[in-house]
Amino acid sequence: MPAGGEDAARKFYSGILGIAETAKPAHLARRGGCWFERGDLKIHLGVEAEFRPARKAHVALLVADLRELEEKLEASGHAFKEDEPLEGYRRIYVDDPFGNRLELMEPDQRAPR
Repeated sequence: MPAGGEDAARKFYSGILGIAETAKPAHLARRGGCWFERGDLKIHLGVEAEFRPARKAHVALLVADLRELEEKLEASGHAFKEDEPLEGYRRIYVDDPFGNRLELMEPDQRAPR
């Protein structure tokens, strides 16, 4: 993430995606950035001086209610797009506030597993 983007990160990762922010260790906190964690899920955003977003490489997050997330994304002005189906999943792509690509996936209850 770029320097000074902590508030935007909090609004997106905690406010929209619902992943709680956790305190960074003191010796790392002075570098800036944010950490978000829920159970085994850990997203650590560090500051890069010459930041360039990850446009193709991305993380994929399994979610429980993709329709609800789509509504939250739309309400907050974050555009998303559906991609080709992946067997057994409904999925969308969205950019975080810094242009990093994220894939949000929900198991398709209609699809055989």
